[in-house]
Amino acid sequence: MWCLDLLLPLLLIINDASCQWNVWVPRDISAMTNSCVVIPCTFMYPSGIRPYRGTHGIWYFGQPYPQLFPPVVFKSRTDVVHESYKGRTKMLGDLHQRNCTLLINNIGTEHSGKYYFRADLGGANMYTFPDFSELKVLDQPNIDVPEEIISDESLELTCYAPDNCPDLTPEIQWMYTDYLPDPEFSSDYLEESNTAVLSSTLTFTPRPMHNGQLLGCRVFYPNTTLVYERLISLDIKYAPRSVWVNVSSEVMEGSSVMLHCEVDSNPPSRISWMFGDEELLWDTASNISLSLDDLTPAQEGIYTCVGDNGYGIMNTSLYLAVKYPPREPLVNDSMTVLEGSSLALHCSTQGSPAPTLTWLKDGELVGTITADELSVLEILEITPQGDGQYRCLAENEHGRASSSFNITVEYAPVLLEESKCTVVREGVQCVCIATGNPEPTIEFYLPDVNITINESDGRYNFYTHTDGHTSTGMIKLREKGERVDNGGPAVNVHCSFYNTYGRESVHLELQQEKKYMMAVIVGTIGGVAVIAFIIAAVRYVGHNNKNLRQSCWAQSLTPF
Repeated sequence: MWCLDLLLPLLLIINDASCQWNVWVPRDISAMTNSCVVIPCTFMYPSGIRPYRGTHGIWYFGQPYPQLFPPVVFKSRTDVVHESYKGRTKMLGDLHQRNCTLLINNIGTEHSGKYYFRADLGGANMYTFPDFSELKVLDQPNIDVPEEIISDESLELTCYAPDNCPDLTPEIQWMYTDYLPDPEFSSDYLEESNTAVLSSTLTFTPRPMHNGQLLGCRVFYPNTTLVYERLISLDIKYAPRSVWVNVSSEVMEGSSVMLHCEVDSNPPSRISWMFGDEELLWDTASNISLSLDDLTPAQEGIYTCVGDNGYGIMNTSLYLAVKYPPREPLVNDSMTVLEGSSLALHCSTQGSPAPTLTWLKDGELVGTITADELSVLEILEITPQGDGQYRCLAENEHGRASSSFNITVEYAPVLLEESKCTVVREGVQCVCIATGNPEPTIEFYLPDVNITINESDGRYNFYTHTDGHTSTGMIKLREKGERVDNGGPAVNVHCSFYNTYGRESVHLELQQEKKYMMAVIVGTIGGVAVIAFIIAAVRYVGHNNKNLRQSCWAQSLTPF
């Protein structure tokens, strides 16, 4: 137990002593290549230790363990150092004053790394401090650039130059700032942990046009040839500021077309082609092309290109017109109407450009020519003459098409002027002609009989004939009837004609046909003349014969 009692105080003493080994060095320090750097250093050791043969120190590079043979940067006891540090290092501090400040001249990027200090107080009193100073040797200045630069928002860029070389004082200049809008410059000097950094801040408001342009920072040391430059390319984030598409165009049905869209934005936008609410194609790029093949009229309309990159959205539209010849027109069905009805005839079609619509009846122009996809032909109080074929003709520069239908007009029968009775050689002939739709039925009425069908008897012959909407009835009476005051025969014939829409009866008047009367007159006169001629001839012949007989008789009485 007594041994343990003695060991515990000893461990406490040792622990207290170890806690007094301390060093203060800058955790990070920087310098430009080919310049120098001073690493400030102060150390402490336990107060109970007395240096033996002076205070010495060693600087190591890379690691603090001597047994691993790290490169020796500086050693106060001897001039033996690593090859890369020969003639470059110098102890600026007074080790007796516990100042271990180190100077390194003409440094290069290979000297970047961690530096450790080891105190050598003689005998066993040597201690390598775990704290280190990390040197960064720069071949160009640092520029502090924000992670995101947004257009139209104020931007600050800061360029840094280390000022840790006593004999050299840096200066900073900004390059390629002439194109910037109202740039402002400010400088600052920062000292921390015995290290110094000179900075210059450039402030301006970037625009989309500045995206991709170069800016530079130059660090130089006056009266030397040491110059260091760094260039950066501005990455300006901005919403789409222009969306370019094809101009609106006209194409033929069945053809193909390519729609192009180009969006100016940073970062590149998600570009999509929209047709109405339908998204046809999309891609994240600076441009995109939409191919439309075998176009139909259904694809005519507004196509919109939309660019969206998270910073904003923009779109541009175009109109694609699909041209095609007129389609077969849609017209009324064939119809049957009653005379006096009013009608509205419709003709509709599709075509691009809009076709002209023309109404034809039985090949003749009716109505007006309409430059539209719908035409209405109004017919007020249609007459029988409106019966026929109606055609709607659609035409544009790419072709023509037509459709037709029939209108049948039904109406009550009408007697034609040709209806009459005339005297013929066989007796009296009566003709009754009527037109109507449906075609009319014709009947003849005599005083003692009604005649409705084709028939004949000893007194008359009767027949009828239909041609389209016209019906003809004819009766021949063999008896010429009684004479009336004017010397002509008396005729009592009625003609009745009817169809679904009406019936009418008329008394047919007797009309003397001029040719027949002339024949009778000429015949009578000729007969009288012939009889007179015969009588005169008989008398002449008789007279001559009498004279001849008298002469012969007288001669017979003459003597020889």
